[in-house]
Amino acid sequence: METNKTDKKVLVQGIKTLIFAIMTLFLGPMFLNVAFSNKEKPLYIPILIVGCLISAMAVFLIFKGIKTIINSMFNNKP
Repeated sequence: METNKTDKKVLVQGIKTLIFAIMTLFLGPMFLNVAFSNKEKPLYIPILIVGCLISAMAVFLIFKGIKTIINSMFNNKP
């Protein structure tokens, strides 16, 4: 009977992805807050777009990081 072991390299890659996701989770709402507090400024639209993109990237990175960690635990090949 074969036992499943966690692939350490893939696990570390998943944890790094989640750490980057945590950074973008804080950075995205900060950009959105700056954009919404300065509606009269000329950079309102570009900062709002950047904030939305960073927030969407955070959600994507969370799912990617969790999927990578699950793949490392169950030895699924991507």
